[in-house]
This record gives sequence, structure tokens and C-alpha cells, in this order.
Amino acid sequence: MGSFSGKNILVVGGTSGIGLALARQLKAQDASVWVASRQPSEALAGLGVTHLPLDVTGDVGSLPGGLPEALHGLAYCPGTINLKPFPRLTDDDFLRDLQVNVLGAVRVVRAVLPKLKKADNAGIVFFSTVAARVGMNFHTSVATAKSALEGLTVSLAAELAASRIRVNAVAPSLTDTPLAGTLLSTPEKRDAADKRHPLGRVGTPDDIAAVAALLLSDGGSWLSGQVIHADGGMSTLRSV
Repeated sequence: MGSFSGKNILVVGGTSGIGLALARQLKAQDASVWVASRQPSEALAGLGVTHLPLDVTGDVGSLPGGLPEALHGLAYCPGTINLKPFPRLTDDDFLRDLQVNVLGAVRVVRAVLPKLKKADNAGIVFFSTVAARVGMNFHTSVATAKSALEGLTVSLAAELAASRIRVNAVAPSLTDTPLAGTLLSTPEKRDAADKRHPLGRVGTPDDIAAVAALLLSDGGSWLSGQVIHADGGMSTLRSV
């Protein structure tokens, strides 16, 4: 994958889960990292990153002021996991999922795009879900939002290619993060979740972060407009 020395990377939502794992991996590879989130976290202490306050559902206009002149990478990590039967989902549920997963990404990219254009071969990484490809019970709201995010990924990749900005997405299955805590809260739930994956386990934040880091790196410089399914084989493999 190589070093990120001299590269400036913004991780939005980098204080827990996949975002935090990504910030740690980038720092371990010598990147200069800015983490934007609503609140700072003790998990960032001693990591050597710069924290910027940001609510992706509100005004993000102040974000560029805290960033360097050129930005070599952006990872947009905020997500939702609002799982309900379809009849119980309200308009507000759908709107909330779209606000966090899609419109927040749009706002952030719009705000930092001039800085991405000043870097050579910059990369953007979004995070989708296996449920955008595989029909899963109770996922209609989040799958709708993440499917829109995948559309944003390929459309932006086409539009920004002339500016040498690559846009890709990672689509994990269930990952052992705080957001998924209730789905893995007992040994029985964890065992059932492990068995749903052909590789026999749920993903870890480091599993998914490693894919995102590759897409942001020089090693991913020939990848754009892709949705990478980092899901333990769930979207493509079937046990015989």
C-alpha cells in the first residue's frame, strides 16, 4: 500500500468504529489526519490527529477553515442503523437516514472540493452497506439511503475524473462497531451473525478500514467509481 507521508486526509466521523480504525491506520502510515465529528473523543488522545467540530446534518461552511490548503483524501464515515419493519418506518425515519448518509456527504464534499482539486490524485471514500445489494428484512430505510450513496459514488466519480479525484465506496456487512452493538449484544446473537457470513465471522473495524485506506492510497490510484463489497462473502457466496 505504501506510505501516506506528506498526505493530508480528512476522516469525517472518525471518533469510533470504522472511522477511528481508519484514522489510526492512516496515522500508522504517516498521514496527517484531521477528524471531524460532533464531539471529540478520548480515543483520539495521543493519536496526533486534529479534531474539528462538525455536525453533518447542519451547516458545514466552517469546515474548510480548519483544513490545509490541499486535501489528498476524504473518508465520509457517518452512518445509521435504523432497523424496523416497513410499516413502522415513518417519513422522518427515511429523511433522517438520507440526511446523515447522503446529504451530509454531499455537504462535506461540496465544502472541501476546492481543496481536493489542489491535490494530485485525491481520493474520496464513502461507506455503503451489503443491504443495498442483498435484500434484508427491516433494512428498507437504510438500504434506500445507502443505495442513493452508491449512485452518488459513481456519478461523482464520472464528474470528478477530469480533476484527478477518485470516488469509491466500501459496502460492509455487519461490523463489530458501537453502532451495531445491540445486534451483537449476546453470545447467541454474535454466533448467529457469524454463521450468516461464508467466512464464518462478522467484520471488524480494522477489516473495513484497511479497504478504505487502500482506496485512499497511491495503491488505489487506478480505482474509481467502484463499490467494494467487504462483507465476508455475504453478497456473492452461498454455502453448498
